[in-house]
Amino acid sequence: MNLAEGVQFVSLVILGIGMIVAAVGVVLMANIVYSAFLLAMVFVCMSGLYLLLNADFVAAAQILIYVGAINVLILFAIMLVNKQENFKASPNLLLRQVSTALVCFGLLALLGTMVLSTPWAITAEVTQTNTTTMVLLGKHFFSDFLLPFELASVFLLMAMVGAIILARRDYLPNIKGTNQPEPGALTLPERPRELATIGTESKRQDS
Repeated sequence: MNLAEGVQFVSLVILGIGMIVAAVGVVLMANIVYSAFLLAMVFVCMSGLYLLLNADFVAAAQILIYVGAINVLILFAIMLVNKQENFKASPNLLLRQVSTALVCFGLLALLGTMVLSTPWAITAEVTQTNTTTMVLLGKHFFSDFLLPFELASVFLLMAMVGAIILARRDYLPNIKGTNQPEPGALTLPERPRELATIGTESKRQDS
């Protein structure tokens, strides 16, 4: 093992441990804001793993999209909602926790089996080409996958607008009629009806 392989191995261990610790913190943290920040750390560690695999475009997209867009959107949604609720003890909590733990350990065993059964040894040399991955992905994005790419951006915009509307629904005014002005808003005080009737009756008596 030369120096470059040693640096890659140490970087892989550090990024893997950081991603696992951050992922566990996302699940176990009681404060949802801290969970959102730890989720950003998970995305950053994943980007580092992509860099070790020479996937430069995927690593940059991981930082720009997941950390810079999705994670920031999650933080905005949390801060817009900002509701304090007292969590009540749900029934059969122990059974739910045990079933969730079994499912998680089952997924972990399945992934571990896949990792152990996959042949990771490189038998053939990779042919290097002059075209980078960014050029190839750019050609496919703006030729073959142009319509799905644009539809995904529209769906993300719709989801963001819907999240903001749902978060701000408590502040919307209650409309109780059509085109009825609120009392005291741009209206002149009316003359009391009792005084008006008294004045007309006195005039009739004088006449």
